[in-house]
Amino acid sequence: MPKLKTRRSAAKRKRSGSGKFMRRKAYKNHLLEHKGTDRKRRLSQKNVVSEGDAENVRLMMPYA
Repeated sequence: MPKLKTRRSAAKRKRSGSGKFMRRKAYKNHLLEHKGTDRKRRLSQKNVVSEGDAENVRLMMPYA
């Protein structure tokens, strides 16, 4: 049986200690000059993948 490949988009999501998938928040890549410091700090934090998407992420990561 060959090894299964992980989808690279899903590989950016990590598991938390409780087993949930964590993700980065959007809007923190560019055009940061006009965004406030508090907003940028909030966007830097991790967030839990929604329950509806968690099953799809799990299927895309066979060894997670």
